[in-house]
Amino acid sequence: MPGGRLTHEDRRRIAEGLGEGLTPTEIAGRLGRPLSTVTREVARNGGPDGYQADRAHLATQERARRSRVAASPGPEAEAEAVHGLEEQFTAIMVGTGLSRMTARVLTCLYLTDSGSLSAAELVQRLRVSAASVSKAIGELERQELVRRERDPHRRRDRYVIDADAWFRGWMASARQNSALADFARTGARTLGATTPAGARLQDIGEFFERVGHAMLQAAEEWRREQAARP
Repeated sequence: MPGGRLTHEDRRRIAEGLGEGLTPTEIAGRLGRPLSTVTREVARNGGPDGYQADRAHLATQERARRSRVAASPGPEAEAEAVHGLEEQFTAIMVGTGLSRMTARVLTCLYLTDSGSLSAAELVQRLRVSAASVSKAIGELERQELVRRERDPHRRRDRYVIDADAWFRGWMASARQNSALADFARTGARTLGATTPAGARLQDIGEFFERVGHAMLQAAEEWRREQAARP
């Protein structure tokens, strides 16, 4: 078929045509193939002077095999893809202000199917000290991004990521903004709103009050939408 792949016999006839001194157009006409098919085949397999049918056929089969392998990645390629995902997630979390170790712990919890790991499992997965994991967990708990559960079978704590993790973290951040707004307004009254420092604190208070209110409103809307889902 004109649009089909070249067969071994097609390649043998191309080699014969080149040996007879035929032009690519004449060879394409003899095969009933598009001129572009013949010129591409010859160019990628040694050119008019170096084209050999057997070698061209084997080379084409090898290229097809490599394409199938690339389309169906093996365990090593899959592991590399997961590692890349972990690194990207960790970098994003570091960008939000988390320390790298804390970001690595959070990433590990999020990308684990169970969403739940013990301190010992985190130490093993991340290959870090128990003290490093403990410090990171403490930071995540303060921001309410993880919660602690007691494993009744092994009598040890497990650290859990659940559907409300970001909601709790968002609410904690909103409360911090509200506290900062209250402090700034109090400072403005103490220093006097007409002083440069007092006016600066007044602006800060108004900004964080508005941001905190918007965060709380957005979180509550999200919670209502989640509750309404079937």
